[in-house]
Parts: sequence; C-alpha cells; structure tokens
Amino acid sequence: MTQIVDFIDIPLNQLEIGKSQVRLSDVGKGIDELAESINKVGLLEPIVVAPQGANGKYEIILGQRRFLAHQLLRLDTIKAGILNERVTEIEAKVLSVTENLMRRELNRKDLIDVCTYLYKQYGTIKDVVTESGLPYHKVREYVKYDRLVPELKQLVDNGEVDLKAALRAQDASSTSGDFEPKDAVKLAKELSGMSSAQQKKVQKELEEDPSESVDTVIDRAKGSGKVTQLIVTLGQQAHASLQSFADDEGTVLGDAAAQLIEEGLVSKGYDADGGI
Repeated sequence: MTQIVDFIDIPLNQLEIGKSQVRLSDVGKGIDELAESINKVGLLEPIVVAPQGANGKYEIILGQRRFLAHQLLRLDTIKAGILNERVTEIEAKVLSVTENLMRRELNRKDLIDVCTYLYKQYGTIKDVVTESGLPYHKVREYVKYDRLVPELKQLVDNGEVDLKAALRAQDASSTSGDFEPKDAVKLAKELSGMSSAQQKKVQKELEEDPSESVDTVIDRAKGSGKVTQLIVTLGQQAHASLQSFADDEGTVLGDAAAQLIEEGLVSKGYDADGGI
C-alpha cells in the first residue's frame, strides 16, 4: 500500500508537476496570496511527491499550488512527504481529487470572525496582514462586518447579500437619525442586485436627502439611463493595477473601471451622476 515514508526538503529543480493533477483550471489564481502567506508563516502542510525513477526526480502528486508559490518566492527547497513508490496516473488522480474534496475552505462567517478577532488584538489592518499573511483587501472587508446590526449580519452570514451592500444599506439608512433595521434589510437586498456604481448612487442620494423615499431612489437608480459598454485595451501593468484596485475594493474589474472613470470625470469637472 502506498504510504509516506519520509519528510525531507527537496530542491525545486528536482520536482515536476505530474499529469495526474485534477486542478487544471485557474491554477495560478490566488498564487500571490498563497505565496504571501507562506512567506509570513511558512509552509503549514508539506506537498506529497513520488519518486520518478533513476533520474532522481520526483513527481508532485499533491501540492502543485504550494510548489508554484515557492517558485514565485524564489525559494530553493520545499518540504515534501515522500511516497514509498511510484504511483500510476489513476492512483495519483484519486489522491489528488480526494485531497481537494476533503480540504474545506473556511466559510465566510469563520473568516469574518477570525479577522475581527485579530483586528481587535493587533489594532490595525496592516498589522493583521503583516502577522497573518492574509490578503489586505479581505481583512479590510471582514473587519467592517463587526459594526453591522444583527439583522444585516444575518443576511451576510446566509449569503443573501454581500458585505459591501450591507454596509452601504446601513450607512444610508442611518442618516435620518431614525434607523429602522427592516428598512436597512430591504435596502441591502435591493443594493445586492445593482452594480457598484448604482449602489454608490443610491447611498449618496439617501445621505444627501434622508427624507427621500427609499423606493423612489432605488427605482431611479435602476432606470438611471442607457447603459453603454466600453471595450478598452490595457497594457499588462495597467491591467494588473486595475485588478489590484478591484481586489482592494472587493468588486469586479468592470465595476472597478467604471468607478475610476466616474471619479476621474468628477475630478476634471464633468458630470458623472448618470452612473452605469
């Protein structure tokens, strides 16, 4: 029976990613964050490899993303568990899919709880990121959860609305000084179906005129004019910067681009109140 017989530090140049990997899509997604985590706290779970034969190299059976993160960090070696024998492609696929199915990511509520706890302990988002290696934009997003009213927390926990919509709904519903949780819940649900620009428009209008009917503002935002789609070609660095901005804002590329365009127009003195 195949089993791990030893744990050693193996040079990266002696490793090859096997053809048996089941994770073939978006393999590189989040590698930067994984590398940052490894850089901060080390490799918490060794990869698993099998000897290839007389060439002295090893096939990566489990842990290709950890291996890629080590390459990104330009490390020389990686901790690995060594299987006692070579495995067939089908055996390797079984091991790979089993690990991926059994490995359960922390759910959103657990991540919010731990980020909030760490924030209270360290005092700043920067310190949480430095000490934990967690992505900055995620920590910044999750620590805000703690100020939500229970009714909105429940919506976020259940996945009915995202955190940004819940926060905007609470802030917009609080401006009149007569806060009603049921109104905030209704507004949060409506905002979740809108683009980031539309959400900001609703929030801005309600904050500027708290006496305005929520339903009226929402209807106006939903029908705020013709939507025009732009196709823009960006260089690699500009695209990477836009992606980083989107990640920090907790939004998608399209909404991030729209937000920057609107802010740029306003800063130049042009009217951008139409939203998207």
